[in-house]
Amino acid sequence: MWHPMGDFLITSRIRKVGFILLYRKFGKTNEMVSALGFGCMRLPVIDNDPTKIDEEKAIPMIRHAIDSGVNYIDTAYPYHGTGFTQGGASEPFVAKALKDGYRKKVNVATKLPSWLIKTRADMDRYLHEQLERLETDVIDFYLVHSLNDKVWPQVKEAGVKEFLDQAIKDGKIRYAGFSFHDQGGLFKEIVDYYDWSFCQIQYNYLDENYQAGKEGLEYAAKKELGVVIMEPLRGGNLTRLPEEAKAVIDQADVKRTPAEWALRWVWNHPEVSVVLSGMTTMDHVTENIKVAQEAEANSLTAKEIAIVEAVKKIFKEKVKVDCTGCAYCMPCPAGINIPMSFSTYNDHWVFDGAPEAKFMYGAWSKMGALASKCVDCGKCESHCPQGLEIRKQLKNVVELFE
Repeated sequence: MWHPMGDFLITSRIRKVGFILLYRKFGKTNEMVSALGFGCMRLPVIDNDPTKIDEEKAIPMIRHAIDSGVNYIDTAYPYHGTGFTQGGASEPFVAKALKDGYRKKVNVATKLPSWLIKTRADMDRYLHEQLERLETDVIDFYLVHSLNDKVWPQVKEAGVKEFLDQAIKDGKIRYAGFSFHDQGGLFKEIVDYYDWSFCQIQYNYLDENYQAGKEGLEYAAKKELGVVIMEPLRGGNLTRLPEEAKAVIDQADVKRTPAEWALRWVWNHPEVSVVLSGMTTMDHVTENIKVAQEAEANSLTAKEIAIVEAVKKIFKEKVKVDCTGCAYCMPCPAGINIPMSFSTYNDHWVFDGAPEAKFMYGAWSKMGALASKCVDCGKCESHCPQGLEIRKQLKNVVELFE
C-alpha cells in the first residue's frame, strides 16, 4: 500500500483471476473500492427500447466485471425507464445479475429520486421500494440523486438529514452520499450541510471546470469524502475524436485508444475514488478493466497531460452543444430523441461536416420525431442537469439538418 497524497488516497493492488486490480480508499469510510465502477444506465437493450435490457448480454458483462475484481455497481431508480416518475428496469436487473452469490462480492449504489420527494414519508417509501427492487436488505452506498438549486431546498425541507441518519441507524443503508448537477458554490454548501461519506460528480477533461469541477473535487477530498466520477467519457463523445485530435494521440510515444486517454486522465487525479463507466458491450468491459489495472494516480507524465490538453483544445473549438447524452431530458412529449439530435448535430461540426451525421439524424428521426416537432413545452429543460437551452439548440438542429 502507498500514500501519495496524505490520508485521502490509499491505493492497493489485488490479484484475482489472472488480473491485478487497482483499488482506492473510499474517503473516510475506509472501504476499498475498485477504481472502475460499473454504471448500469447504458446497458445493452432490445429493439432500441431502454426498458428492455438485453439480459443475455448484460448479465455476463456484469459478472465478468465482478469476476475481474470490480466491486462497485451503480444504478438508480429511473435508469432504463421511460421517464422520471416511476422506477426503470435497471434496479430489478441488477438484482437478477447479482444472484448466484454475486451480491456478496460487491457494493451496490443506488439513488433516492430527489425530484419526487415532497415529504419525509416519500423518502421512506422510495427507500423501501428500492430495497425490494434490488432484493437486498441493505444498500451499501445510497445517494440523494441529482441535487441542484431547485431540488436541494425541497429535500432539506422534507427532512433529508433525519431520513439518512435513521436509514443508517436501521441498517437499511451503510453510507450516505449525493450526486450533483449544478454550480460550485451550491456544491460546497451541500458538502458542508451533512456528514456525507461520499459524493458523485461529473468530471472529464472537457468538464474540468464545469459544475463542481476540479475545485469541487479537491474540496470534497479535503473533507474526506469518497468521490465517484460520472461521465468520464462524456456520454461516449470522448471516444470519437475529430481527425486533428486523432493525429495528436497517434503521434504519442505510447499507443492508447481515445477511451483510455480519457479514463487515464480522470484516474490520474488522486482525489478520485472510483470512475463509473456505462458499459454497453463486452468489449467496453474488457477494455476498461485492462485500463483500470494500470491507471494509478499521478501516473501521467507532463508530456502525456499536454497531449490531452491539445485534444481538449480541438474539441472545445468544435463542439456546439455541451450535451453528455445522459437522457434526463427524455422522454420528449413530442417524441424527439433529444440526446441523439444533439449528438448528430455535434458530429457534423466535430467531424467536419461528415455526411454520416445527417444520415444518422434522418435514421433516428424515423424512430421518433424530427426536432422541428418540438412543441416548446420546456419539460426537457427542467430536467437537464447541464442547464442547456434545449429548445433553442433544437432550432439550430432544425436549421442544419431539415
